[in-house]
Amino acid sequence: MRYGSTVLFVDDVPAILEFYRRAFGFETRFYDDDYEFGELDAGGTVLGFGSHRCGERMMPGGYSRPEGGHPSGVEVAFLTTEVSAAFERAIGAGAVPVAEPKVMPWGQTVAYVRSIEGTIIGFCTPLER
Repeated sequence: MRYGSTVLFVDDVPAILEFYRRAFGFETRFYDDDYEFGELDAGGTVLGFGSHRCGERMMPGGYSRPEGGHPSGVEVAFLTTEVSAAFERAIGAGAVPVAEPKVMPWGQTVAYVRSIEGTIIGFCTPLER
């Protein structure tokens, strides 16, 4: 077995796919209008988005929307050597700043934004080992 992808369930899949294209340069590799499901090529892995209707359709009786319309408590993290530039580009595309870039005690630089649908996005330099 190997890891395949992460899928986030959102209200408006096309808007989210466009946000990730503008904010990070990720291109849509697949979109199904009927199921309201799309995937991005996120630099060697897949990041997927399905509508809440898609979740209900795929998991009848088993899908639950996040409470109160809030996003799920999940972070999507991207590795980059240019944390500050990625942080600013995301804000320029409509993300909300959460935490400015800073160097952590273990040497990694990190920053956080909230995407247009509410998911926390982290930017971090690769961890030196």
